[in-house]
Amino acid sequence: MMGRLSVAATALFIAVSAPGAHSAERVFPDIAETAKADPQTVDFFRAYFTAKSQHDVNATMSFFSPQLLTYTDAILGWPLNDFNALKAVFAQYMPKWGKGKSYPFRIIGGPDSAVVAFIDTPELFGGEIRLLGAVDFKDGKIIRWADYWDSTGFPADVYNAVRTPSDKFPTEFREKEISGNAAARIIDVATDVQKALTSSDGADIGKHLSADVIYEDFALRTQLLGKDATTRYLQRIQSEAPFAKGSQLMHIVGGEKGGGFEWRSADGKIRGITALELDDQGLVSRITTTYDGRLISAPTHRELVRLSAEE
Repeated sequence: MMGRLSVAATALFIAVSAPGAHSAERVFPDIAETAKADPQTVDFFRAYFTAKSQHDVNATMSFFSPQLLTYTDAILGWPLNDFNALKAVFAQYMPKWGKGKSYPFRIIGGPDSAVVAFIDTPELFGGEIRLLGAVDFKDGKIIRWADYWDSTGFPADVYNAVRTPSDKFPTEFREKEISGNAAARIIDVATDVQKALTSSDGADIGKHLSADVIYEDFALRTQLLGKDATTRYLQRIQSEAPFAKGSQLMHIVGGEKGGGFEWRSADGKIRGITALELDDQGLVSRITTTYDGRLISAPTHRELVRLSAEE
């Protein structure tokens, strides 16, 4: 798998960057944090986002398996459940993107599955979006991709017009159709962390964290620094956070250095993802979670933000 992914990524990067086809200059800011990623997976995503940012439909689709299970926007409820459906969407929208770019700012895991954090500039879909994607590979190609992002800063009129109605919103994103793609280490850590988050008091969460862990919630725009502060915060929000008490583990992706898990809230209304980066001892050095903050009531949103401050 690793060799095939590396060869595919290298060949495709050369193809999309070759003189005569596209400019060899980098087409997006090279800001991605990649310390917790497999180098071949980094090459793959750089090549993929180069093709996407150049609005090249065929080059972009060359990174996807013909047996694609799904490319799902988990926030809008858009499951594109085969190769041709995804290609049709790219063919429809890419010519309208103008100077729009899509590029990674953090890559975690690999080589068989990964979390990629990336930015879609406003030209693509009407507003700047910062996403976490859970990605599975098979035979060097993308077989499943699920995107998660917070819509609270996205134009409300666009969101309301394109989001799948609640009564028709999908509850699963074909995660049951792929297994064995995550490394044993991240499976163990993700399972333990998710279990600790769902327990009655969150007492066990601290034992999984490094002393200098960074915790960030994209939906709440909050950040905590250090094991003690993060542990206390996660214990305080047990009864309020959608990823905490009663939530369900849906899917795990990643490698030896990190990855993440997709989850569903106890009431089934919110889907989200929590990315985990691991240190050399297997402790969590960074937690990044995101979900659609619009689905949380205003009082709950304010309370979760308030609880991020020590009193």
